[in-house]
Amino acid sequence: MRRRVVVVIFDGFQLLDLAGPVDVFETASLFAQEGGYRVEVAAVRVGAVAAHGGIAIDAAIALREVEGPVDTLLVLGGLKIPDCVDDRELVEQIARLAHVSRRVASVCTGAFLLAEAGLLNGRRATTHWMAAADLGHRYPATTVDANPIYIRDGEVWTSAGVTAGIDLTLALVAEDHGHALARKVARGLVVYLHRPGGQDQFSTPMRAGTPRTEPLRELQAFIDANPADDLSVPALARRAGMSERHFSRIFTNQTGVSPGRYVERSRADAARRLLESTGHPLDRIASLSGLGTPETLYRVFRRHWRISPGDYRRRFQTQEN
Repeated sequence: MRRRVVVVIFDGFQLLDLAGPVDVFETASLFAQEGGYRVEVAAVRVGAVAAHGGIAIDAAIALREVEGPVDTLLVLGGLKIPDCVDDRELVEQIARLAHVSRRVASVCTGAFLLAEAGLLNGRRATTHWMAAADLGHRYPATTVDANPIYIRDGEVWTSAGVTAGIDLTLALVAEDHGHALARKVARGLVVYLHRPGGQDQFSTPMRAGTPRTEPLRELQAFIDANPADDLSVPALARRAGMSERHFSRIFTNQTGVSPGRYVERSRADAARRLLESTGHPLDRIASLSGLGTPETLYRVFRRHWRISPGDYRRRFQTQEN
């Protein structure tokens, strides 16, 4: 018996959110000695559904016509998710089908549709790092963690941005057929079975809030532009013309992080840019970024991105360097 997978698409869905998981399921079916998967693509209406970028995919069945049982209900993401959560029929059909599905999963911003359908209430979930704050704000009953590549909470699975749908689907295959088959599928598709590190390694610099007052905005810009300077609380308080206690309180209140935490983030981002754009050795990177030593550089990278500076450079350094 093949496991039935129903994939939910909508106008503006992310094409890679569909292609990645479907290729994993189909490759697993090819390699499996028995069973495998039968993938059905469904939408609110039967017919062509345009992905972001205009490529049309045929939805062979309308969601209202899908009857259980379903093994896996997989909801995709896309840039038009804010519009999609207002599509009552789409959300109601996802909620209905969740009750006849053994498990429910989302790729990227598909988590918004699961949350709108009430499926993430009281659960931990993830989504694309750029959308994580918005998901948490819109759906406070959901505990949002922006770093993991995927999260399982009971029989509800959510994944991070775009290609993380491949990681998620490999985990589903491993649950169904064992890690040996999942590993074979990963090798066949030339991807990691367990991707090292989390989603944070792909995100833009870790920004705190922008201060409301001009002196602190200028000080924030100074910190970012001069990571190797003395950025201790006493030095920053003198530059701001405040007592250390008052400065720490005001800075934390206006940015959401303490001065020390902000300085570490700023220096970590400076180090990351240097790793991407230069061939400097790690001791030079540590010095220029204000982190001091390669040991501190390593600890900061492990703390923020769960990978080493060397691994980060190998993945993200531009070709010409």
